[in-house]
Amino acid sequence: MFIQTESTPNPATLKFLPGREVMGEGAVADFPSREAAQRSPLARALFETPEVGRVFFGADFISVTKTDGDWKHLKPAILGAIMEHFTRGLPLIEGAAEEADEVAAGEDDEIVAQIKDLIETRVRPAVAQDGGDIIFKGFDEKSGVVFLHMRGSCAGCPSSTMTLKNGIENMLRHYVPEVSAVEAV
Repeated sequence: MFIQTESTPNPATLKFLPGREVMGEGAVADFPSREAAQRSPLARALFETPEVGRVFFGADFISVTKTDGDWKHLKPAILGAIMEHFTRGLPLIEGAAEEADEVAAGEDDEIVAQIKDLIETRVRPAVAQDGGDIIFKGFDEKSGVVFLHMRGSCAGCPSSTMTLKNGIENMLRHYVPEVSAVEAV
């Protein structure tokens, strides 16, 4: 098994590509802490490396965020955990069905549908390339503010504010005039 690695805009996060499906198209799982990882054998194994601070599973990649240390010292342990998991054929998530994307309830009007469509078709594929994910959390019609939740390498990334303001906000304001701003939650 050959596992490729890619850097991300977040210097604390590295993207690991095992050459096979991880979560499958459109599905993601975010483990922001060791406690959150208890239902995933792979996430638990990755958190055995003390410097691992966050694990994120995408369609065909695993993003690992470090809290400290140098990647040249951390990569061997992370690569070993990923390789062992897949060669042993262990489940990615134990118990119930794999984590489903969070959906903001009760917001099905036309503006929200347009915003969700733009996020699904333009934003999420772009940030997945960088090892992250962005989820729609809500829209305040009075203020025109869109609320988004950043996961994976996007969470805590130094350039995430620029991505939100210069990229996502400008695009949403262009296509949906009712949008005045974008904020992370």
